[in-house]
Amino acid sequence: MNEAKIYGINGPVVTVKNAPWFKVRETVCVGREQLIGEVIAIHGDSTVIQVYEETSGLTLGEPVVGAGEPMSVTLGPGLIGNIFDGIERPLKSIEEQSGAFISRGLRPDALDMEKVWEVKILAENGSRVSAGDIIAEVAENPLITQKIMIPPNVSGVLSDVVKSGGYTCRDVIAHVTDENGTVTDITLTQKWAIRTPRPYAEREAISRPLITGQRIIDILFPLAKGGTAAIPGGFGTGKTMTQHQLAKWSDADIIIYIGCGERGNEMTQVLEDFIGLVDPKSGQPLMNRTLLIANTSNMPVAAREASIYTGVTIAEYFRDMGYHVAIMADSTSRWAEALREISGRLEEMPAEEGFPAYLPSRLSEFYERAGYVKNLNGTEGSVSIIGAVSPQGGDFSEPVTQNTKRFIRCFWGLDKSLAYARHYPAINWITSYSEYAEELGDWYRENIDKDFESLRGKIIKILSEENSLMDIVKLIGSDILPEEQKLTLEIARVIRVGLLQQNAYNANDTYVPMKKQFEMLKVIARLEEKCRALVTGESIPVSEIAKTGVFDKVVRIKYDIENDKPEKFKEIYDLIDSIEGASL
Repeated sequence: MNEAKIYGINGPVVTVKNAPWFKVRETVCVGREQLIGEVIAIHGDSTVIQVYEETSGLTLGEPVVGAGEPMSVTLGPGLIGNIFDGIERPLKSIEEQSGAFISRGLRPDALDMEKVWEVKILAENGSRVSAGDIIAEVAENPLITQKIMIPPNVSGVLSDVVKSGGYTCRDVIAHVTDENGTVTDITLTQKWAIRTPRPYAEREAISRPLITGQRIIDILFPLAKGGTAAIPGGFGTGKTMTQHQLAKWSDADIIIYIGCGERGNEMTQVLEDFIGLVDPKSGQPLMNRTLLIANTSNMPVAAREASIYTGVTIAEYFRDMGYHVAIMADSTSRWAEALREISGRLEEMPAEEGFPAYLPSRLSEFYERAGYVKNLNGTEGSVSIIGAVSPQGGDFSEPVTQNTKRFIRCFWGLDKSLAYARHYPAINWITSYSEYAEELGDWYRENIDKDFESLRGKIIKILSEENSLMDIVKLIGSDILPEEQKLTLEIARVIRVGLLQQNAYNANDTYVPMKKQFEMLKVIARLEEKCRALVTGESIPVSEIAKTGVFDKVVRIKYDIENDKPEKFKEIYDLIDSIEGASL
């Protein structure tokens, strides 16, 4: 390690001089309390360091010691179910050391290095291994089995392989000797630089959706496994709530929830909710497949910037084992504000609204780490990224939202008027879109029904027609519209309230399997077809059809029909088919 002295202090940014041995992105310890920092720029003989802890009390001339390695995270057993801050310090361990208020300079091990894990050895002495090969397994909990892999950039012949049994994260379970005779110790853990994507064999084509159980997403705006999505919306429109629903119910193997700058009460809600939730697929606690990263409020604003890289690096680690991981980043606007603060303190030339000119490239670096890949060990895994965006006043024309749209393929725009009307998820079906819908067509045809796409198209067409008609209705009312257009408005209402709106507090509605979603689509299509024939062929007024209660009955099927009893839809079909013009 090399040591220098603080030359200048500007909030969480400090400057040292005459330190030619420091490198950009190197981790350093700042001051007598050894505060954690990272080199972010080098100008001649001056080195600029971002400190990830409160810097009040630092004085000129205090030592700065380089760690000789980039900002990295420790990967291994003990990650799942834990809660870390933005630089992978375990908050439970910190609380034990300093109480509810985090003291400065604390650097506990990210993982419990003394806990004994039951290790199942899968490799043998003398076998040749390469990067990513799985040599052991550790059952972290009933849901997640961690695969102990050969670190990237390591290959050779295994030796000194231990027998299956109990080992700590510090114990060496094997050695790898490469062709040059260099010996590498293999333990249950490995370290990886957070800003460097982990390698993979090849990127696979998008082919399957991330099933969320939220109808407006799964039907209208699907997200693929390995895809990217953004949830922009103003204050109170339900960004965090939507991410909570996706974290609870999506069919990803592992959830990584990153609170990169959101209010503490929202992370508290995540902790309180998730601890008591049961995973619907396994019956196990949801925390058995969840990891939380919370950028704590007493860290500088700029510390948010590291948190999303910490989260995505951990996600890639589990992806390399063959898991499908979903990242919830809440919110990337706060993360962008951290970039703006750092840029301002460095006195860089600002771009639009004060954000740095490199904001688009930083966003792309993050979202491009999503993907469905074939790993180095032959398994397949994915990282899906869902980022919340918090534009001030719900203005989607601001820089973070606009630049995010350049790098994501699924846009779930939240609408203030829908949220205030208690229509959740408040995703606006006119401004939102998904570029994955066409690519996932084969999956829907093979796994759901060959008519799924045509019914989806019919729903979108009706909603689009309603949007056009509403301009007329606002001016002159709906009474003078032709009966066919009145029917369009009524069917659109059934779609909006009965299909797109969901109730998170109703057991039958908070999560809806794809079979029930498709049956609901078919019911609405049958209702529209039957009513259209009555209106056009027999000149029956829509008001007369409404008196039968069929529209309200279809709206209520989301509550009235249990998710595991699709056979009850026959009663709805019979009711629709029983409507005859003569009786009306």
